[in-house]
Amino acid sequence: MTLSDKELTEHGLAPKGGARVLVLACGALAHEILAVIRANGLDHIDLQCLPAILHNHPERITPAVREAVAEARSDGYDRIFLAYADCGTGGHLQAAAAELDLDMLPGPHCYAFFEGTDGFVARSEDEFTAFYLTDFLVRQFDAFVWEPLGLDRHPELRDTYFGHYEKLVYQAQTDDPALTRKARDCADRLGLTFERRFTGYGDLGTAIRDLGRGA
Repeated sequence: MTLSDKELTEHGLAPKGGARVLVLACGALAHEILAVIRANGLDHIDLQCLPAILHNHPERITPAVREAVAEARSDGYDRIFLAYADCGTGGHLQAAAAELDLDMLPGPHCYAFFEGTDGFVARSEDEFTAFYLTDFLVRQFDAFVWEPLGLDRHPELRDTYFGHYEKLVYQAQTDDPALTRKARDCADRLGLTFERRFTGYGDLGTAIRDLGRGA
């Protein structure tokens, strides 16, 4: 999705006419990016989001990014920041970013940069049985996890999909008791133990703030 001038104004941001920088992001990160932009007064940054559901078809992400970049440059954006990690593209997205001269978040997926990519990768061998949710995925658990896997129709498949997991790790970007309760319920539905980690916005927040300062 692209936020309209009206929507940008409602969020306290400048309409596209005065923007100098574009963040092209996964729709799953829209809420978090807007929060960082608002908190830091970065009203010269525009945000365009591609549908978060592309994560269910990662082979479609890179072509969609290429198309969005071409359109953004035709609209006059000189600097575009790609708020994606690799996201299952097998390195194709990073290669496209290099070809298109885009800055991009490092790491395998958003779970890594919320916790800090270096620390997350260092822990990954000890957490290969962990299933991760972010604030967005807790809110959209049914639409992005439960229903696409058919568990709403065939709950008996739960152990087929999640039998090799041991715990659900909720990476909390915000302190929201309601979201924490919902995340715990998600763990119960999947038959997993529950762990909550407050990550804040992690490397994503740092990258957007640096972008706003022209770094």
